[in-house]
Amino acid sequence: MSARPTVLVLSFSIIAADARVLKQVRLLASDFDVVTCGHGPQPEGTVEHIEVPVEHQAWVKDPRWLLLRQYRRVYRTNPAVAYARPLLKRRRFDVVLADDIETVPLALDLAPLGGVHADLHEYAPGQRSELRRWRWFVRPYVRWLCRRFVPQAASVTTVGPSIAERFRREFGFSAEVVMNAAPLADHAPGTVTEPIRLVHSGIAQANRHLELMIEAVENAARPVTLDLFLMANDQDYVDRLTTMTAGSARVRVRGPVPYNELVTTLNGYDVGVFLLPPVNENYRWALPNKLFDFVQARLGVIVGPSVEMAKLVREHGLGAVTEGFTAQDLTHVINGLTPQLVRGWRQAADAAARELSAEEQSGPWLEAIRRLAARG
Repeated sequence: MSARPTVLVLSFSIIAADARVLKQVRLLASDFDVVTCGHGPQPEGTVEHIEVPVEHQAWVKDPRWLLLRQYRRVYRTNPAVAYARPLLKRRRFDVVLADDIETVPLALDLAPLGGVHADLHEYAPGQRSELRRWRWFVRPYVRWLCRRFVPQAASVTTVGPSIAERFRREFGFSAEVVMNAAPLADHAPGTVTEPIRLVHSGIAQANRHLELMIEAVENAARPVTLDLFLMANDQDYVDRLTTMTAGSARVRVRGPVPYNELVTTLNGYDVGVFLLPPVNENYRWALPNKLFDFVQARLGVIVGPSVEMAKLVREHGLGAVTEGFTAQDLTHVINGLTPQLVRGWRQAADAAARELSAEEQSGPWLEAIRRLAARG
């Protein structure tokens, strides 16, 4: 048997495709025996994986108990929780790293010897705040989870400073920041020529309004191209975008790239683009993986005036921030691009790559888990 402490990484996601959780697994595997519990196949670097079938989703909630505000029953009947709990309750772990709010009560219930570290990926009460039914029925439940359980965790992290401040102000707990930084990649800024090659990668969801980027490129006076590497979270939406760009000489909708190949693929472009209208509170404060993937690919960056993304781009001189979130705002920036300007952005990304890498940004996770393991 191993003499190393055992850490359970609990995430109701497809862990092998979840960039943030995979970083945790890889970071911890050098010091601990890492057991994962979540959807999909066993991630590399783990000693064991407890799979939760994908049909048991954490977002499914019994509407009867939501309406009656019987929140303990809502949680107990959550399909992912109900499936995982009996598999985990007979196990003993030194530390549990609970990813996202839905895992925190279960992690605490397991009573690991050293305690629970909660990693709150986003501002959970604002996840679908654009939907009235969600605001009325689900948000009070999520706020109950934040108020009742997260303060019991031994330590907490989240993705950005603004979200950490909201948690402190609204729920009274402190969270350190671990940004969604990508592993340091050995790439150099490439040659920039005409047409300038724009790229976007990520989830395809209708409420992200990716069509705005397509419209902006099609209407630009500057010769540019745009490739979108999209995960088909909403196949109907991907089909709509594919139809929208059929026959276009500028825009291509492409399939997803495996995460371990993504940064190398992106390095073949010039500028990463993400225009994210703040249709909900989470989007307003977003600081996503893709921004850091762009940096490691040594790309220039164009983003909308999203608070955290804009701050990072300006602080490091990585690229441009549009005036607003319309296609016209993005077209205006695209029309001002020149190879010389983009070369400067790519050099700035190269200068910032180490500081904005997972190796530099992920320290609070390792420190927290080491501290809890020692206590256990």
